[in-house]
This record gives sequence, structure tokens and C-alpha cells, in this order.
Amino acid sequence: MRISIFGLGYVGAVSLACLARDGHDIVGVDIDRHKLELLGSGRSPIVEEGIQELTKKVVADGRVQVTDDVASAMKRTDLSFVCVGTPSSPNGSQDLTAVQRLAQQLGVALKEKAGWHTIVIRSTVRPGTVEELIQPLLEQHSGKRAGKDFSLCFQPEFLREATSIRDYDNPPFTIVGVQDEQAAKVLTELFGHLPCGLHITTIRTAEMMKYACNAFHAVKVVFANEIARISQASGVDSHEVMRLVCEDKQLNISPAYLRPGFAFGGSCLPKDLKALLYMAKQTDANLPLLGAALASNRVHIDHAVDRVLGTGKREVGMIGLSFKSGTDDLRESPLVTLAERFIGKGLNLRIYDPEVHLSRLIGANRLYIERTIPHIATLMTDDVKRVVRDSEVLIVALSGPEVMAALHGETRPEQLLLDLVNLKNRGAIKATYQGVAW
Repeated sequence: MRISIFGLGYVGAVSLACLARDGHDIVGVDIDRHKLELLGSGRSPIVEEGIQELTKKVVADGRVQVTDDVASAMKRTDLSFVCVGTPSSPNGSQDLTAVQRLAQQLGVALKEKAGWHTIVIRSTVRPGTVEELIQPLLEQHSGKRAGKDFSLCFQPEFLREATSIRDYDNPPFTIVGVQDEQAAKVLTELFGHLPCGLHITTIRTAEMMKYACNAFHAVKVVFANEIARISQASGVDSHEVMRLVCEDKQLNISPAYLRPGFAFGGSCLPKDLKALLYMAKQTDANLPLLGAALASNRVHIDHAVDRVLGTGKREVGMIGLSFKSGTDDLRESPLVTLAERFIGKGLNLRIYDPEVHLSRLIGANRLYIERTIPHIATLMTDDVKRVVRDSEVLIVALSGPEVMAALHGETRPEQLLLDLVNLKNRGAIKATYQGVAW
């Protein structure tokens, strides 16, 4: 392919060398004359293992040209990667000056360009930037429409400094956010040979993916170091602890607990987290990340409460009460907290949970619910259809066959359904549907 790369910093310089190595003809574009001179002489502007040798070879092979002329680069190519910087402003927001300026220039160049052109944004930008900022600028200055006259898409990069060539050749996956089939086809052809899955999604999802991945990496680093600090203070080998943590591929290093849903609860997670934080206080180990986990969990419960109270409706039905489907354990259940909050606000509450039989509750489980909602027996019913029929707002935390049959058969358009579990087969639900965080 004939490819232009705008912005020859870390991502741009690595992409230029690797794409040229793979047989594509590359035009590198930057406003920095020094970078252009370096690349023109076969030297890379970045320090990276293997990058100087690779750059020297692809330039010598005639696969690379450089210029500061945006229009010339676009005219000579069919596909453009935008890799300009989006540095942080003092308040933490992104400085999009370079992206905006380039979008205007690309729009002007696109106006004179005959034939279809695909523009791929690789600069890290917040969700909505491509469609709300870059696309309008391109369309305004070109007089053309995205998806009709040219393709606009977003492809996040996952290159780590010092290992970026290896990461380019062995990525965890390739994520491509597109608006049209032409863009998906072009980028599949370009990157489909890589030894990983290629996922076509929306532009906004692809934009958010980069932030989600980097935030997760940051959280993992901080988590490991916080466990290390409390381990050290307790006389425990932190490396051995985390080595064994990573041995669990079923729960720890896996998709488990990494899907949006409702707050955590039960007799283990809150208790053990509180105990760990108390240990930290005793040993003067500062654990800000773990210390914020319980507060963040409470915020998620508040978020659900606010969604319900914001409707102004008073007839509320809850499907599910225990902390987890398939158990009658009510201890530290976030659903019990929801029920308690709704009662406190004077709402008329009905509850259905096929696993919770008050007469069978014993021990700590019974004491907990008697302290939290002492008159719960008057709120519970074994008739799920009645709960659905008599409620203006439904909070759904179960998705068994009986529940789904009631939701499909008894809901009405004027009802609000707040989903806490990402219900499947929800097309037949007639109520107004909202996810708790989706």
C-alpha cells in the first residue's frame, strides 16, 4: 500500500519503519525539519532497540520518503495514519492543538484529492474526539462526507517504549474503530497477518479502549506495589505472594470480575478488604488504591440509587436480593443496601428472590438481615409476575428462565427497567431499558 504517516514521534517512527519493512511505500510527514533530515539520511529520531538498523535498511531500499508538505503526502498515498502528539495540559486535559491543525490541513488536501482516501487516527484521544472534532473539521475543509467520500477510523496503538518493534509484530490484539466497511477492509488487509485477533468495533469504543488498557496497567502496578508494602510491613515475601497470585488463571489472571455489573458484596470480599486495610493502619503501610476500593464500591451503589430516585416514581420492584445469584447469602449484599436506601426514602418496595426463604435463614445471615431490614417479610413475595406488573421501576439482578419469562410477558412501555446483570435476550422486554452503567 501507499501510506502517509503524519507525526514522526515514537509511534510514527516505529510505524514508518515496520510498515516499510513489510513492503509498503511510506511517506513520513512532520513539521520538525530535524526529524525529516534524520529519517532522510536513514536514521530514526527515537532511541529503541533495533530501530536504527531497521530505519537504515528501509530508507536504503527506497521504501521511505519524507516531507513537511501535507497536501503532497496525501496526494501520493491512499491511506494516512495520524500520529501527532496529544500532550497533557496543566489541568490534565488533552492539548489537541496539533490534531486540530492537522485535521484542517488534511481537509484542505482531501478537497483536491481524487479517489477514495482512508484516514486512521492513532493519536490517543478521549472518546468522541474523532467524530465530534476531527470529522467536522475534515468535512468542513474538504467539502466531502466521511463514509461517503472518504473513510475515517481510529486504531489505538499498544506499543511499549524499548520493546515497540516486538510489540508491533506481536500485539495482544488489533482494535479498529470504523464507520464504514471500506475502512474495515483496508485495515484488515494491512494488519490481518499479525498473530493476534483483529476486532472491528465502533470509533468511540476503540478510543476508550486505549484508556481502559492503560488505566488497567497502572492499577496492576499500583496493586502489586501496595501488596508489597503491606507484605513487607508484615514480614512476608511480596514476590512469593504475587508469584502465587499470578498462578491463578481461573480468577486472578482471567476475565473474571472484569465485566461491568453491580457492586461487590458477600461475606468475603468486604470483610477481607477491611481486615487488610486495618492491618495497613497497624503497620503504617499506606495503601491509597486498596483504601479507595470500598468507597468506589459505595459510589456504584449510590449511582444505582440515584438512577431510581431520579425517576420520581414510588412503586419499585427488586428482582434479586442476595449478593450473588444462586445463593441465599444476604451478608454485605449491595442489593440489601439498595433495599434499605429505598425504604429510607419512603418508596413502596416489592422484592422477589427465589433463593431467599426467610424461614430457612440461620446464624449470621439471619441476624444481618434482621438488623438491616427487620420487616423484610412484608416486602418479599414468591410471585415474580406480580412484582413486574405492580412496579413502575424494576431493578433486575437475576436472569433465570422464570424471571425472563415474566419480563418478556408482563413489562409495559411506561415502566423503567434498571439492569444490574447485563440481561441477554432483552429485545422482548417492553419496558424502557437502562443498564446501571451501560
